Amino acid sequence: MTQKILVVDDEIVIAKDLEAMVVQFGYQVVGVACSGEEAVELSTQTDPDLVLTDLSLKGDLDGIETASRIRYRLRAPIIFLTDYTDEATLERARVFEPDGYIVKPIRERELRLIIEAALYRHQKDRLEHELEERFFAISIDLLCFLDFNGYFKRLNPAWERTLGFTCEELMSKPFIEFVHPEDRERTLNKNKEVRSGGQAILFENRYMCKDGSYRWFLWNAAPDFGQQVIYSVARDITERKQAEEEREDLVRKLQTALAEVKTLRDILPICSYCKNIRNDENYWQTVETYISTYTKTQFTHSICPNCYEKEVQPQLKRFCDSLMDHRSGNDLRG
Repeated sequence: MTQKILVVDDEIVIAKDLEAMVVQFGYQVVGVACSGEEAVELSTQTDPDLVLTDLSLKGDLDGIETASRIRYRLRAPIIFLTDYTDEATLERARVFEPDGYIVKPIRERELRLIIEAALYRHQKDRLEHELEERFFAISIDLLCFLDFNGYFKRLNPAWERTLGFTCEELMSKPFIEFVHPEDRERTLNKNKEVRSGGQAILFENRYMCKDGSYRWFLWNAAPDFGQQVIYSVARDITERKQAEEEREDLVRKLQTALAEVKTLRDILPICSYCKNIRNDENYWQTVETYISTYTKTQFTHSICPNCYEKEVQPQLKRFCDSLMDHRSGNDLRG
């Protein structure tokens, strides 16, 4: 498609010469304006791809003011045409940052090269801008520009999909009003840290949805002091947080169950008469055998004073009495 150029010069002869050269280069001239006001109106009507304008236009709008008004609406490159110009005007032109200068009298080859270079740079910048815009638009993560006053300046569509608020609603209030009340103090502290030159790395907080629920976000953010904004990327980690809570709840339940099992294992079935213990395989074992099997305890047998008095002494007495009776019987038979 033929690229369109707007020519602006208050000297009609020069303007016509420019038009002839531009057409010869293969471009379309969409208008020739002799004043700043006419140039602004024509730019609105024709949407040119490039503007050639005299730097020192006569009238209420000089070339710089004309170019400023055109650039406010269009992204088209602007090239200044100049001859003798005072230093103040040149300084204003440098501040404006045009896409090129052409010194009068205009040489055809120079004009062509400057136009081609300006259009090439513009096309390259436009493609890069479109790529950035596309990335911003389709990103799954939540991207935002937050100004140092606490308001969102730009949000990508992921915010609307995640929270349900429109971007206009989110930008109409201080961001902190959308943060969970329990998270606001530490969020403000982190925001202050970033505005002081720090960064937010893997910072977590909760944001309110339009239906009143909350979503967990994981943040990375850094400041831009030149623009007075914080560039941020947030990821919705609500499902991950819910999974973590469910896992922690399961661990607590397992710990409780293990404690209950341990308590049950500590209850030993023991015979009321012989005092033997029933093991896990439903066999009865003596206390010594059971404890030796299930613990590291080793036994050394002894007799307590009470058992000695009640059990051992009577048995020894009976044994001695029996032995004495046996000896007495032998003596009588002898």
